[in-house]
Amino acid sequence: MNLVKTNSDNLDFKKLSALFDEYLVDIDGDEREFFAFYNNVVLENVLVIYENEQAVGCGGFKKYDDTTAEIKRMFVHPNHRNKGIARIILTELENWATEKGFTSYILETSPKLTSAVSLYQKTGYHLIPNYGQYVGVENSICMKKDS
Repeated sequence: MNLVKTNSDNLDFKKLSALFDEYLVDIDGDEREFFAFYNNVVLENVLVIYENEQAVGCGGFKKYDDTTAEIKRMFVHPNHRNKGIARIILTELENWATEKGFTSYILETSPKLTSAVSLYQKTGYHLIPNYGQYVGVENSICMKKDS
C-alpha cells in the first residue's frame, strides 16, 4: 500500500469522492443535497491510499478552529473494505493534523454507517452534540477525539 498526501484537486480523490456520494444517496435520502453542500469543499489536506497502484481509499481534514481539525470524506472502496485501510487513513490524517498544530479532531457521520461509527469509537472518538450545520440534523452524529 502507498499513501499519498495531496489536496482535493487530486483526480483519484475526486473519483473516490464521487463513489462516496453515490454510496450515500440511499443513506442520506431527502437530506442528500444538504450533506452534498457541506461535503463538496476544497480540502488542502487529503490522503489517497493506493493498493497495487489503484486508489482504494481517501480522507481529508480542514481547520475547524485554532485547535480542532475536522475529518472529512473518509471512504474506502467497497471492494477493499475489511483490510484495515480506513484505520490507516484515519491514523495518518490525525498524525498530519497534529503536525500542523491541531490537538483535537471532530467529524460528522451517519448513524446508519455502523462500521464507520464502530471504527471511530475503537480509535478513541466519543459522541458529542452536533456542531455547526449539523445541529438539529437527525441523520447525523458528531464525534470528537483529543490527541
